[in-house]
Parts: sequence; structure tokens; C-alpha cells
Amino acid sequence: MIEAELKARVHAPEAVMRQLDERAEARVEVYRDTYYDRPDGSLEKAGEELRVRTVHGADGTRTVLTYKGAAVDAESGSKPEHETRVEDADQAHAILRGLGHVEVIAFEKRCRNYDLEARGRQMLATLVRVPEIDGTFLEVETLVDEGEVPAALDDIRAVLAELGIGPEDLTRETYTGAVAAQRRI
Repeated sequence: MIEAELKARVHAPEAVMRQLDERAEARVEVYRDTYYDRPDGSLEKAGEELRVRTVHGADGTRTVLTYKGAAVDAESGSKPEHETRVEDADQAHAILRGLGHVEVIAFEKRCRNYDLEARGRQMLATLVRVPEIDGTFLEVETLVDEGEVPAALDDIRAVLAELGIGPEDLTRETYTGAVAAQRRI
């Protein structure tokens, strides 16, 4: 499956949050993301990602292992995504290190997630704050087959427009890149 996703900088986060609260129940969660690569950096060079994410929320803690392939849509950066829940975060990290992967970066994301249906699709809208980065972001995503990516992105753009987010607010900036840049300062 492809994670068709668009990310935008939000200039009025409280207003967007109110609108999302009217559409769906919020799930407040804190993500602890750790990204891995091969020692030669070949995953990053290929546009791929390997991540262990531990999610802390009101319903408890869960950990997922995610691999994202190279982007299938250059404008949005939408990628194939393969994800599975793992029982033990420490063991997942140990397995990746044991296979020769190295930790590239780890950081925290504070998320307010909304599962919603829009335009006949199940979507996830997430308001995101990363303590090391200025601003609030909104991610809207849906899982689709590769041939559906353009139509899904159009549907996501329509949802963003309903929330007052225009094309000028979209960004391809990655959290990993922004956090790394902030740490170099």
C-alpha cells in the first residue's frame, strides 16, 4: 500500500484543532521515533526510511516497526509503507542494530490524531508539534493502491482546503531533516 500524504505548516492551529474536534474524536499521543540506516547511508540516499516508533497515549504504549520505500509521487513524497506492531521496543532496536543498521536520529513528536472519513476514504489527520522545531504541522494521509495516489492526493487537498490550509502552506520538509538542522546550530 502507498501512504498518500500531504503535510502543511499550520498558521492558526487552534482554529484547525476546533474544526477537527467537530469532525472526529482526538487521540493525544506522544511518538518517540528512532530512524535507522545502513552504515553507508544507502537507505537515505535511495529515499527509503526504517523507523521504530513507540507511541505513548491514553490507551497505553505500543511500538511499530516501519519501512518506507522510495517516493512514488515526487510532488507529495508519498511512499509505499510497510508497518507492523512489535511486542518489545528494546528488542526491535537490538534486532536492527544486530543486522548492522545504525541509529541516525531520534526525536519526539507530540500528536493530536483524528481518524476521519472524508470523500469516501478513511483518513488520518494529525496535528504535530516537534519540540525542537518551531511551528505546528498538519499531516493528512490515507492508504491506497499505487494507481489511486493522484485521486487520493486530490481528496486530501480538498480536506486541507476545508480546514483553511492552502497549497502555499504545503511543505515537503521532513522532521528528520529539520531536527538534524536544529541540532547542528
